[in-house]
Amino acid sequence: MWAGRHVVLGVSGGIACYKSCILARRLTEAGARVDVVLTRAAAEFVRPLTFEALTGRPVLTSLWEPDRALAHVRLADAADLVIVAPATAQLLARAAQGLADDVLTALLLARTGPVLAAPAMNDSMYAQEATGRNVAALAARGWAFVGPEVGPLAEGPSDRPGRMSEPESILAHAARLLRRGSPLAGRTVVVTAGPTREPIDPVRVVTNRSSGKMGYRLAEAAWERGADVVLVSGPVNLAAPVGVRLRSVETTEDLEKAVAEELPQADVLIMAAAPADYRPSSPSDAKHPRTDGALAIPMEPTADILRATIAVRKRGSVIVGFALETGDAIHKARTKLEGKALDLIVVNDALEPGAGFDVDTNRVAILDREGNARVVPLASKREVADTILDAVEARLG
Repeated sequence: MWAGRHVVLGVSGGIACYKSCILARRLTEAGARVDVVLTRAAAEFVRPLTFEALTGRPVLTSLWEPDRALAHVRLADAADLVIVAPATAQLLARAAQGLADDVLTALLLARTGPVLAAPAMNDSMYAQEATGRNVAALAARGWAFVGPEVGPLAEGPSDRPGRMSEPESILAHAARLLRRGSPLAGRTVVVTAGPTREPIDPVRVVTNRSSGKMGYRLAEAAWERGADVVLVSGPVNLAAPVGVRLRSVETTEDLEKAVAEELPQADVLIMAAAPADYRPSSPSDAKHPRTDGALAIPMEPTADILRATIAVRKRGSVIVGFALETGDAIHKARTKLEGKALDLIVVNDALEPGAGFDVDTNRVAILDREGNARVVPLASKREVADTILDAVEARLG
């Protein structure tokens, strides 16, 4: 996503500048070429040398730097994206007025491409009508905004917006902005993730080892491509990706109900969850004590959620299944693809090292209904998610 991209990071003077250091580092680590532009006030909080060390590039701090005449214009023209973080009340006011009285505002006035601003200020300052007018004026010119958030400020706790968004959130919004024009933009994508848990008694459950990481990376990547994403998740220890609407479920029956409710609006359904195949036939109302000896649990199969969606899928939608198999995985996955009328199925071997449950990598094969198969070598689950979504986008009308 970021490899080879050119990003200008504009930093205005606020205590949230420390987060800008993290943002500069994240962008650089992701492969972007990052040019930092500091206002005079920002340089009082974080010295230019810090950003030079983090990005490996010189920092622009003044219109009057030797040998850098018109550098602000060149950067404004050349960058794929300009991010302003933090965007203080003063910076927003000067930019809204069209002022060019320092290097950052001059660059912003010369900029014709996308700009993403992350406001950060005292909550009372952000609540002022004047600030609202400035934000609205810049939005009307095409600026995009992320935050501010509710949370602790330098002066203490607050229950109103003012705190700058975290670097990870800014990165996600920046990626989404650069992905404008993706076939997924404006589409509704429903992703399921994680395990389900079937009760044995009030204390014990039947579940599996799914971590939900593959589904969460798919939801994250789909949102960054501009989709409206609903993530239906079983119990996991993962934070919801930026921008998605999270629906938490517990049992396979809960998952089936949530999918049925979301399906009529879904342009894409990606069933990456690992619902339990079996559940106790008669869950007990009381805990079975160990002193009672051996415990036998009669089991019954759960519903086949994907098969149940066949008659009610949205016309023209793309349906993606997952198959975690042991032995002859491709043949088993092909049978599932045909039997459940899928467009694509993603298959991997549960016994392969570095793939499957509870790891950050995966190796899969993507099969389509035309009989084609694409093998994706071992890669991060985010990279695998992007490859899957490439295949989904190729099928969207």
